[in-house]
Amino acid sequence: MGDRERNKKRLLELLRAAGTGNARCADCGAADPDWASYTLGIFICLNCSGVHRNFPDISKVKSLKLDFWDDSIVEFMIHNGNLRVKAKYEARVPAFYYIPQADDCLVLKEQWIRAKYERQEFMVDGKTVSPPGNREGFLWKRGRDKAQFLRRRFVFLAREGLLKYYTKEEGKAPKAVINIKDLNATFQTEKIGNPHGLQITYRTEGHIRNLFVYHESGKEIVDWFNALRAARLQYLKMAFPELPESEQREPFKKRWFALDPQERRLLYYKNPLDAYEQGEVFLGSNEQGYEVCEDLPKGIRGNRWKAGLTIITPERRFVFTCPSEKEQREWLESFRDVLSRPLTPLNLLTASTESGHSSR
Repeated sequence: MGDRERNKKRLLELLRAAGTGNARCADCGAADPDWASYTLGIFICLNCSGVHRNFPDISKVKSLKLDFWDDSIVEFMIHNGNLRVKAKYEARVPAFYYIPQADDCLVLKEQWIRAKYERQEFMVDGKTVSPPGNREGFLWKRGRDKAQFLRRRFVFLAREGLLKYYTKEEGKAPKAVINIKDLNATFQTEKIGNPHGLQITYRTEGHIRNLFVYHESGKEIVDWFNALRAARLQYLKMAFPELPESEQREPFKKRWFALDPQERRLLYYKNPLDAYEQGEVFLGSNEQGYEVCEDLPKGIRGNRWKAGLTIITPERRFVFTCPSEKEQREWLESFRDVLSRPLTPLNLLTASTESGHSSR
């Protein structure tokens, strides 16, 4: 056996080795990574390897199957590996910082990877990572009645827990003042039509409103996202340690659905780009008794759409039908992925307010 085949076999064995964490991408958790950063000593997926290529002075990548690996590089991979390297570069990730998963958008993955290896924000010997605090800057916001995006000034006051935005650059009166207790943010790049598209959802006067924004800089928009998460987490810790669960039952209606895996929410709208959300369902984990089943409960049949699925929560069941079996399979896969993940500290704090909840 030549060196090429022998080392390829060693790498594949290392990929499956117990206790190494190598079987999943070191950056997004995707299963069966087939690339590696041979200067960092980690196994990564194809998508994350594309991000690593953007800073070759820190990370150089190779394909496990297509590229040649000499003995010294294989030995380096053996002495490092995902868990060891993650312990170094992810030693102090704040609870508010969102760690992207395999199905998250590229901008979240890119800024997570850059924060770890390029800026080294989470290492033990690095500077202390504190909550982001106040922010002020311009974001492009979609107009309420038209499709174009308008440049708007946003101001976030962390201590007061308020997000404001202004229609005039030097205006004194804000167009809206949003309390952090009523706010949630999630990336919806495809829905907004921009790779940095962020959806800010908030409650106002008994309704749920959406703001669709983006920034040209990936770092800037992710910093806004994590600043809002940090303030939201702090608010929940201080103000809502325990809240009673509530339940509202909804009849069958045709709705546009969007799954937010970051906050474990299933959101639904009358139309895809509605500013007002019709309602939401919190998705816990399998360990908490949440599950998704293929098909409809006995005795329930769809009308034109026959492919169905059922989400089971500790409080009730949510029954859905899909226009095709292909979409049914895609939704099942997405739901099962979310339900299989353990809850983050932020999820645990919001679970009591969202579990089993849907609003008009």
